[in-house]
Amino acid sequence: KKVTKMETPSFKEDHIRQIPALQLLQKLDYTYLTPEETEKLRGGKTSNVLLEEILRKQLKEINSEKRISSTKTTYISDANIENSIRVLKEMPMNEGYMSACETAYNLLTLGKTFEQSFDGDKKSITVNYIDWKNPEINVFHVTEEFPVLRSNIRDHYRPDIILFINGIPVCVIECKRPDMKDPLSQAISQQLRNQQEDGIRALFVYSQLLLTLSVNEALYATNATPEKFWSKWTEKFKSSYDELNHKQKLEELKNNPLSLSQKEKLFADRFGYVRQYFDELETELILPTVQDEYLYNLCRPERLLELIFNFIIFDAGEKKIARYQQYFAVKKTMQQILQINTGRRTGGVVWHTQGSGKSITMVMLAQAIALEKTIRNP
Repeated sequence: KKVTKMETPSFKEDHIRQIPALQLLQKLDYTYLTPEETEKLRGGKTSNVLLEEILRKQLKEINSEKRISSTKTTYISDANIENSIRVLKEMPMNEGYMSACETAYNLLTLGKTFEQSFDGDKKSITVNYIDWKNPEINVFHVTEEFPVLRSNIRDHYRPDIILFINGIPVCVIECKRPDMKDPLSQAISQQLRNQQEDGIRALFVYSQLLLTLSVNEALYATNATPEKFWSKWTEKFKSSYDELNHKQKLEELKNNPLSLSQKEKLFADRFGYVRQYFDELETELILPTVQDEYLYNLCRPERLLELIFNFIIFDAGEKKIARYQQYFAVKKTMQQILQINTGRRTGGVVWHTQGSGKSITMVMLAQAIALEKTIRNP
């Protein structure tokens, strides 16, 4: 195969921004939903951002009797499945945006406890929205041009790409053309505008990861993050072999063609006019872009689940997601902690530069230690 960098037939946004992202995300095991499909799954209401049909099915699967207990007295009733959907939909927006974000985050990570009768006795039972221990039980979907009704205004905002876990929108992605002036700055401005009081906070309260992409540059953040704190991600490796393996895997994914059924669906409607161009690209070896790296490093299902559950904190009214150095410092420290030789743990040093976020690293490390079941006395 001939090695080439991806060229586009024009600078129309559809060519450059959404299609390559939608292709790679499907290769990362996200199921693509057309805008028409998401409209149906939302009950035709653009004020509803949850894909309720998918959510309901997953709540029953994740919390099924066979999965949560070996006894037959812990099934979750259909009534409590509906109660759990209602609770997730009724975010306390009147208490403030960040408070609602924290409520949603706690529901997603901790679940919701309800009372239920078992053989005449009332007991507490927890409904989980996401299975954090068994990633393969969850379902992952991606859609584009997702219209959401603005607050108190008969108008819509349409984020470029939304990622869902079990029908819950957890990631909002804005893609910009690389020929624009300051494309990432424009994308961040759009993300922040959409989170204003007259925007679409009803969507963003569930969002955990926000991405801005422009082919060869990208940044990420979480809710209400000021532009100056949007971060770059740099993947770190134990060895050059691991780094090479990582790059090869991404390159293979990038060049692995979609199935015929996936292509038919993706190019069925408004993208149909460029299908021939993207089909022809499959005859060449395409090198991954920075956009591809960010989607792979941050959005592949197991990494996204890990970032959400272990590397987001609420700190004095602000929501923060780990920067790459904090993520890898915690991961490497945990590996060191779990190595015990002749009854002793080996120490170590993490070198921080000024402003690298050592306080949050320590908070996230403390949480990781507390969650590690093999550590008896965290």
